[in-house]
Amino acid sequence: MNINYDQIDINGPAPEQEPQRQQYFIAKCRNLLQIREKELGRKLTFFDQTFGCQMNFKDSEKLNGILEEIGYVPAESEDADFVYYNTCTVRENANVRVYGRLGTLKTYKKKNPDMVIAMCGCMMQEEEEAQKVRDVYKFVDIVFGTHNIFKLAELLFECLDSKRRVFDVWEKTDLIIEDLPSDRKFSFKAGVNIMFGCNNFCSYCIVPYVRGRERSRKPQDIVAEVEKLAKEGVVEIMLLGQNVNSYGKNLEEPVTFAELLRMVEQVDGIERIRFMTSHPKDLSDELIEVMASSKKICRHLHLPVQSGSSRLLKLMNRKYTKEQYLSLVDKLRAAMPDLAITTDIIVGFPGETEEDFQETLDIVRKAEYDSAFTFIYSKRSGTPAAKMEGQVPDDVVHERFDRLLKVVGEVAKEKNKRLEGRTELVLAEEIDEKDATMITGRLSNNNVVHFKADPSVIGKIVPVVLEEAKGFYYIGRLDTNG
Repeated sequence: MNINYDQIDINGPAPEQEPQRQQYFIAKCRNLLQIREKELGRKLTFFDQTFGCQMNFKDSEKLNGILEEIGYVPAESEDADFVYYNTCTVRENANVRVYGRLGTLKTYKKKNPDMVIAMCGCMMQEEEEAQKVRDVYKFVDIVFGTHNIFKLAELLFECLDSKRRVFDVWEKTDLIIEDLPSDRKFSFKAGVNIMFGCNNFCSYCIVPYVRGRERSRKPQDIVAEVEKLAKEGVVEIMLLGQNVNSYGKNLEEPVTFAELLRMVEQVDGIERIRFMTSHPKDLSDELIEVMASSKKICRHLHLPVQSGSSRLLKLMNRKYTKEQYLSLVDKLRAAMPDLAITTDIIVGFPGETEEDFQETLDIVRKAEYDSAFTFIYSKRSGTPAAKMEGQVPDDVVHERFDRLLKVVGEVAKEKNKRLEGRTELVLAEEIDEKDATMITGRLSNNNVVHFKADPSVIGKIVPVVLEEAKGFYYIGRLDTNG
């Protein structure tokens, strides 16, 4: 961003306009940190823990970018000067995990009373959870939600300057603040928000209540960000939205998601384009046509089905039937025979019978998913499903869940064996966590590949022979002749 914070007048009033207002508070926080650094004789550190989806991780990149502009440096553990938890609340166990971790922070804060602890994200958009943090976890200093993450510097300054707790959770917003710092995990791939919020109101889902209604970014802003990323060496981008197929409907001059993809595809330097998530109810023929004709859009589509039972799909408010979903899968495979389709499936939705569950197993076999994210239904307060009768007993749910995992694994193993022995292009992403002599990367279809190579290949798209399919991943070797 190339902003000289030393030239910002921090003694004058704060600007009203964004992002200038946040740049002003970044400068004020920098001043406070520099004073503290001289007292301590060291740099101040921060640590982040992110729970949940790709949208949350993208939000954390922005938060980390702001913290680094302020002057904090990353720490290896929660024993840091500033710690934040970016929370998820899609399932109850996400909340439980967060509260479990908070006990550790209390211990660190006793050792370092000047430590600042922040909570943000979807969980904090739930009034009762935010109130619980206020009342029970009094060592948490800053609480904010999903709608105002851009305000981190302002909230932090208020906390540091006043020595008081700061709570600032917005119920909703129509703001989209551009041109704020961001710290990416990878130099060669990046996520790009194209929209925020969701209008679908699936009966089990809390996302529309914590992320708000759909708001699309202007296409020119998205393309400009992608162009900037390409100049920085990014070769793969992931376009992010709760339902990308709804992109552009609320713009003053409506633009379809397919049209946006055509614009992004024109950016030189970008070699791969991914996106998620697509809702089956409004995946258009235009989008299929753009995907099929593209040389940059990856051969992978995440298409959540949630259940194979049309009866349950209606109760879930998914707005399609099993037959309509399978017809869409057939259309996609006819246009792109090499397309990998992944999905989300919920087991134990209220009222689910054995017959309903068998319909789910049937759709897994017929759709031939390359992999599936499988979840046990989690009752979320405030959603229609939480009040539905027929909550399925835990023992029944877990038995069905195990059966589903077995079928998903069998289908995926058979599907992935089809690429064995072939040479495919892989984006080398990082050194393998379990074997430092191996590199981990991804195919266009999103499958993971582990192969021996020098770390110098990281960030490059290289040919790899897929020697063995291991269920959901491959063991390969670098094709030196490729």
